[in-house]
Amino acid sequence: MTAADRAIQRPTGAKLLVIDEAGRLSHRPRAALVDHFRPGDLVVANDAATLPASLHGIHDPTGHPIEVRLAGRRSLAADDVHTFTALVFGRGDYHTQTEHREAPPRLSAGDRLTLGPLNATIAALGCHQRLVQIDFEGTPDVVWAGLAAHGRPIQYAHLDAPLALWDVWTPVAGAPAAFEPPSAGFALDWRSIAALGDRGIVLVTITHAAGISSTGDPALDALLPLDEAYNIPSATAAAIGAARASGGRIVAIGTTVVRALEHAADSAGHVRPGPGVATQRVTGDTRLKVVDVLLSGVHEPGTSHHQLMRAFVDDDTLEMAGAQMASLGYRTHEFGDSVLVSATPHVRLDGTAGPPLKGSAYLHGSASSGVSVSI
Repeated sequence: MTAADRAIQRPTGAKLLVIDEAGRLSHRPRAALVDHFRPGDLVVANDAATLPASLHGIHDPTGHPIEVRLAGRRSLAADDVHTFTALVFGRGDYHTQTEHREAPPRLSAGDRLTLGPLNATIAALGCHQRLVQIDFEGTPDVVWAGLAAHGRPIQYAHLDAPLALWDVWTPVAGAPAAFEPPSAGFALDWRSIAALGDRGIVLVTITHAAGISSTGDPALDALLPLDEAYNIPSATAAAIGAARASGGRIVAIGTTVVRALEHAADSAGHVRPGPGVATQRVTGDTRLKVVDVLLSGVHEPGTSHHQLMRAFVDDDTLEMAGAQMASLGYRTHEFGDSVLVSATPHVRLDGTAGPPLKGSAYLHGSASSGVSVSI
């Protein structure tokens, strides 16, 4: 598949792969997304606005140029902007593929960094030479102002033109919290949001600090996603409970929503409102407790996003989906095409049909391979 190389959130001709509860695949224009929702569904989107989280500057002890990419923070509180998890790269910028970026100079705890108008100190080293904890100096207002004045959106080499902040904000963006855009939300616009309401489908939001998608190092990429702070409003938690009680589906707009809701849920699927930090990884071994349907981008095997989709559908279906998307020219990355996947039913080990427990692959038999295309 080819990476989307232009920062257009809703390009003409965007594609949508639909994987239904039976594992059947169909291809539709993404403009028809709302047609695949049902009255009574609850659609949950991530309203995090994307921070200008790429900061170029100097490693003071050596004088070497560096790029710091902010990657995590302890909470979403507006005044909690001093301590961040971050990745540090050496000389260069997004025009060089991440895996080919220069390593940073040798880093030590206590090293000072000059990042435009901001000053920071390396508070601790992580498990990799690029991964650190940094502390910014100054008041919260100073830090926010410095990020706004000097930071740029995190960007990768598949996009040649520099990103502006409005390129990476979804239509429902609110509080600045994400380090990279919760890009599944790019598929929404005010027309489709209005259409949801017209069809009796409720849209609610959470805020989740969507993290970085690539570090440039396979061993470090294997740790993704890093811990991510979130907040679930009481009204959203109540709406989820009401929808589940009435038999409606919970539709997550993006993998970040899945991660937050599943982390906040107890064993019975009741979602706790309020702040939290998602520390778990959602994979094919995860039994989903809350989310029934996921809208996501097109992700390559091996990525954490693709691993999360394995909680919804079996590997054979995902492999078939990947082959079809490649043959039909689907585009990957944040400005690419989309996948709408419903959790497949569970089949007990003895082969008898069981209740539709979300997130389990078929253990006997296989999903239908029926395919329809309308693009």
